[in-house]
Amino acid sequence: MGQRDGRTSLAAAWVLGGLLAVGMAAAAWLGGEALLSFRQLERTVTVKGLAEREVPANQVIWPVRFAEAGNDLGGLYATMADHTEKVVDFLREQGFSEEEISPSAPSVTDRQAQDWGDSGSRYRYSASAVITVYTTEVDRVRRAQRSLLELGRQGVALTTEGYQAQAEYLFTDLNALKPAMVEEATRNAREVAEKFAHDSGSRLGRIRTASQGQFSIADRDSNTPHVKRVRVVSTIEYYLD
Repeated sequence: MGQRDGRTSLAAAWVLGGLLAVGMAAAAWLGGEALLSFRQLERTVTVKGLAEREVPANQVIWPVRFAEAGNDLGGLYATMADHTEKVVDFLREQGFSEEEISPSAPSVTDRQAQDWGDSGSRYRYSASAVITVYTTEVDRVRRAQRSLLELGRQGVALTTEGYQAQAEYLFTDLNALKPAMVEEATRNAREVAEKFAHDSGSRLGRIRTASQGQFSIADRDSNTPHVKRVRVVSTIEYYLD
C-alpha cells in the first residue's frame, strides 16, 4: 500500500512539473511575441518635407535721405527746409500721396562741440534729414528710385550708402500661403518616407509625431530685394510596418 502511494505521488509530481514547464515555455513564447510586436511598432523613420514659394513684396518702406554742411547755422536750416520741399515735391510728382510721405525734422551736428573737436573740417555744422515713403505701390517706388538724379540736378545731396538709406521690402500676406505650403511640405515628406520604406522592405504606417517648422521670409538674392522667398520645413515621424 505504501509503495503504491509513493508511486502515485511521484507521478503526480512529474505531471505537475511538466505542466509548470509547459506553462513557463508558453509564457516565454507569449512574452517574446509581445516584445517583438512592441519593437515592430517602435520601428520609425523621421523625414523632413520642404515647401518654397517666390512672391513679390507687397509693401515697401523707402527712406530718402539727404545731407548738407555749412558754417551758418541759420542758413543751413533754410537750405534743409528748401531741400525737404524739393524732395516732397518730387515724390508727389512720382504719384505718392500725402499719407504715404512722412518728412522728419533735420538732425544737426556742431562739430566744434564734439569731444574730438573740429577734426579738420572746413564746415562747423552738418545736417541730415530723411523723408520716408511707406506704401504698397512697390513698382512705383522702384520707378521713382531710377529718377533720383532729378533731385541731384536740383542741388539735393542724397545719401544712398548705409543700411538706413536702403528701401525695405516686405511681404505681409503670409497667412494666405500657409495652408497650401504646409500641405505641400507634408506631401513631400511622405514621398521621402515612402521611398525609404520601399528601399528597406517595409511598409509605411501611420504618423507617430509631426511638427511644423517656422515660416521664413528672405530676399531671393541681394539684387532683387523686392522678390521674396517664403520657406517652411515640416518634420514627420512615421511608423514602419
